Amino acid sequence: MRLLVTGGAGYVGSVCAAHLVDAGHTVTVLDDLSTGHRDAVPDGARFAEGDLAQIAGDVLGEGVDGAGYDGVLHFAARSLVGESVARPELYWSGNVVTSLALLEAMRAHGVPRLVFSSTAATYGEPEQVPIREDAPTRPTNPYGASKLAIDHAIGSYARAHGIAAVSLRYFNVAGAHGRFGERHAVETHLIPIVLQVAAGQRESVSVYGDDWPTPDGTCVRDYVHVDDLAAAHLLALDHARPGEHGIYNLGSGAGFSVREVLEACRAVTGHPIPAVTAPRRDGDPAVLVASSEAATAALGWRPQHTDLARIVGDAWRFTQHRLSLV
Repeated sequence: MRLLVTGGAGYVGSVCAAHLVDAGHTVTVLDDLSTGHRDAVPDGARFAEGDLAQIAGDVLGEGVDGAGYDGVLHFAARSLVGESVARPELYWSGNVVTSLALLEAMRAHGVPRLVFSSTAATYGEPEQVPIREDAPTRPTNPYGASKLAIDHAIGSYARAHGIAAVSLRYFNVAGAHGRFGERHAVETHLIPIVLQVAAGQRESVSVYGDDWPTPDGTCVRDYVHVDDLAAAHLLALDHARPGEHGIYNLGSGAGFSVREVLEACRAVTGHPIPAVTAPRRDGDPAVLVASSEAATAALGWRPQHTDLARIVGDAWRFTQHRLSLV
C-alpha cells in the first residue's frame, strides 16, 4: 500500500514507518521536526517536512507515482501532560486542529484508511483495571481531552464519509527497534529517565511514593514494547473496515512497578542507579494497566516482547548507540 505516516520522525512513528518499509509498503513520512529527528526517518521512506495542517492536503493530493494514497497512520501530536495543563492552547491547536485538517485532506482526496495513535489517557483515573474499551472516558488533562476529541471526530468522519478507521489506546511505550528509539528534549518517561542515570546524565531518579496499595508500594504501569505497538498498527491497517471506527486498548494486562523497572535497569546496565523517594504526585493512580482482550479478538494482536529485561535491554542498547555518536 501507499501510506502516509504523520509524525514519522518521532519515536513510535519512526519505528512504525520502519516496520511498514520492511513489510514492502511505499511510505511517505510527514513531520515538522519540532520534536522528531531527520535521521529517524527510515531508509526507503520519502520525507515531506512541514506543518501537518498546512501541507497534508498537498502531500495527499500529490500522491505517489501517479496514484493516490491507500491510508494514513497518524502519530503527529504534542504529548506532554504537564505542558498541556500549562498551555492547553498548544494541544487544542497542535492536536485537534491539525487532525481535523488531516481528516479533511483525506476526505478531499479519497484516502480510505486511517490508523490513529491515541492514548489510554482518554480514560483518566479508571474505576477498574485492567481498563477495557467500555470504561468511562474522563480525561484529567488537556492532552487526554484533545486525543479524545480527535477520536470523536474520527468516528463521525467514518460514519459520514466511509473512512475505515481504527484508534489504538495505550499507556507507556518502551524499548527500541535497532537505531530507532526514544529521545526527547524533555524526557518524562520512567525507563529513559532511569537509563539516563546509568549513562551519567542524571544523578538519581525520583520515586514518587513508596506506600501505594501495590505489592511493593510503588506505582504499577503498563509497558508495551515499541515493536509490539508497531505490529498492532499494521494489523489495524489490515483490519480497518469502511464506515467503521474501531477503538482498541493495547496493554500487557499486568504491568510493572517502579521498583521492578529500577531493578531491571540495574541488572541490565550493571549500574547501581540511585533512587530517591519523593512525595506522591497529585492525580497519580496506584495502577494503570490496559486490557488488550478486544485487540486480541478483533486484530489478532498479542504482545511478543513482554519480558521487562528485554524491553529495558533494547532501550539501553539504543541509549549506548546514541552516546557513541556524540
